[in-house]
Amino acid sequence: MTEKEFDDKLVETLDNFLLSMAESPEVEVEKFYNMTCLLENLRFFSPVLYSAIRNKEA
Repeated sequence: MTEKEFDDKLVETLDNFLLSMAESPEVEVEKFYNMTCLLENLRFFSPVLYSAIRNKEA
């Protein structure tokens, strides 16, 4: 898997997760906001995550 493919899949997964949380009446607004911040940071560090996974496999 290339870094671009990894990034695309990660973004798709994070977007789907946020959408699911946004549509759920059980998720409180504050928790949704906190999770959004966390997932945004995961997205920002996508290259680092990819590199760590690649190094682990090698």
